Amino acid sequence: MQILRIDSATTGDDSVSGKLTQMLLDHFTAQHPDATVIEHDYGTDPLPHLDPVTTGAIRRPEEARTPEMQAAFPEQRAILDEFLASDIVILGAPMYNFTIPTGLKTWLDRLGVPRVTFAYDENGPKGLAGGRRVIIASSRGGYYEIGDAGEHQETYLKTFFNFIGIEPEFVRVNKAGFGPDAVAEGLAAAKEQIATL
Repeated sequence: MQILRIDSATTGDDSVSGKLTQMLLDHFTAQHPDATVIEHDYGTDPLPHLDPVTTGAIRRPEEARTPEMQAAFPEQRAILDEFLASDIVILGAPMYNFTIPTGLKTWLDRLGVPRVTFAYDENGPKGLAGGRRVIIASSRGGYYEIGDAGEHQETYLKTFFNFIGIEPEFVRVNKAGFGPDAVAEGLAAAKEQIATL
């Protein structure tokens, strides 16, 4: 059993999504005390944005890679392999300007790999990365539902994970920007939800 925790907020100890990911980690490690736990905080230590070399390393078949791409491949592929080796992925995803933080996007960019996590056939795209749970710890300053105008955070994450063959689960705190009482109320409700997972 491997549990992967990814945080992406840039607000440090004030991060509501970080509080949610910690609650989720505590919950799942209590259920699986022998689990291997891997943690990354891409809000404080982000991956570099993709460039032509890293894109080619990730997406091209070996025979089509340049020497620079081939040299970059092991480090880039290790990020995807870590995800694929995980049974439970806890993903901290605050809403930043109606979407997700760039640190989270750079991680996701390394998961969408043709012939590995998705493929196309005559029926369209097919996800290949099923077999693991992805629980998304979502926080928003205001109140949003999936599909609301301006909501491109959970909608994007659901679309992405569905594309690679995963149905993500969401635990969320809305109205985090309304003050400490609203945050406390949201975290209390989230704790009740987490207990059922």
